[in-house]
Amino acid sequence: MSTKDFIEKDYYKVLGVPKDATDAEIKKAYRKLARENHPDANKGNAKAEERFKEISEANDVLGDAKKRKEYDEARALFGNGGFRAGPGGAGGGTFNFDLGDLFGGGAQGGQSGQGGFGGGIGDVFGGLFNRGGAGTGTRTQPRRGQDIESEVTLSFTEAVDGATVPLRMSSQAPCKACSGTGDKNGTPRVCPTCVGTGQVSRGGGGGFSLTDPCVDCKGRGLIAETPCEVCKGSGRAKSSRTMQVRIPAGVSDGQRIRLRGKGAPGERGGPAGDLYVVVHVDAHPVFGRKGDNLTVTVPVTFTEAALGGEVKVPTLGGPSVTLKLPPGTPNGRTMRARGKGAVRKDGTRGDLLVTVEVAVPRDQDLTEEARSALESYRKATEDTDVRAELFQAAKGA
Repeated sequence: MSTKDFIEKDYYKVLGVPKDATDAEIKKAYRKLARENHPDANKGNAKAEERFKEISEANDVLGDAKKRKEYDEARALFGNGGFRAGPGGAGGGTFNFDLGDLFGGGAQGGQSGQGGFGGGIGDVFGGLFNRGGAGTGTRTQPRRGQDIESEVTLSFTEAVDGATVPLRMSSQAPCKACSGTGDKNGTPRVCPTCVGTGQVSRGGGGGFSLTDPCVDCKGRGLIAETPCEVCKGSGRAKSSRTMQVRIPAGVSDGQRIRLRGKGAPGERGGPAGDLYVVVHVDAHPVFGRKGDNLTVTVPVTFTEAALGGEVKVPTLGGPSVTLKLPPGTPNGRTMRARGKGAVRKDGTRGDLLVTVEVAVPRDQDLTEEARSALESYRKATEDTDVRAELFQAAKGA
């Protein structure tokens, strides 16, 4: 949305409300018009779609108390043709000056005595015309440090319980040789092009300007007379450091952790960037993981599954637990050992999910006594058809 829109568009007229309308009246008018012109209710109607956009734009300004106040002040100052450039001088009750100076606020128009308004209209109504919040004065602006990304590999147990690990990081930091000035003698000068702001303005059409980083000083606002030999005048140099980083308990493989203010240092008093740590977790030979729960597969004998019994189950880093198998436990059944899983964010633990796997003895492991017992069992159950239901269901399908 350009400056011209705020001055020339009558948002009160768009919503069909008077200038002294209350917030409730504005909201009611917007909702009514939005329902009538919504694209879902007017499929293929380009005119209704454009009208819906105008209504939304008007509500965005008038529905916000601060924006509405700034909009009213802007209209009062510059609306109704009061400050329009005349075609041939100062005649006709208009002023003859460049609107680019009024709305630009760059290195030229930002100085007094140039036919402009100091920092431009963006400084007067920053909330509307400069949503980034940065002014166009001649102060050298602080610069936030860069974000850094690093990786760390944890063992399965470290990921579950949490760990403190050393991380060696390389990033751009203020050059120690020149104290971050970029100048060998430590006496850089203010860039004359951007007047120390690190930014320059150019005409964007429609009576407003666009801001770009200054090419001459590369956005720093300073120029080194005698460039530092280490950083080549940039004021930044590669720095390595080792940091002890605490990885919280319960992290999962591939998780990205953000550590605020642990990235590269800022410039000119600016805040440090953030550190992002991507976590990789090694597999465990026994345990697996499903969210906050750990998993383990425990072999049981045929008699334990058929007749029931008590089975000891290992836990991660703790004593074993005993689970009671009910008689007739089927292969693949999962039981739960509560509180033996991974650590949650609130400090509590998930559960250990124990899956039963019936171990079938190998032929060479059977003794004559065991083989004889199994033969006796087969004869005792030969009238039982365990596949009867399977074939019955197949015929029914």
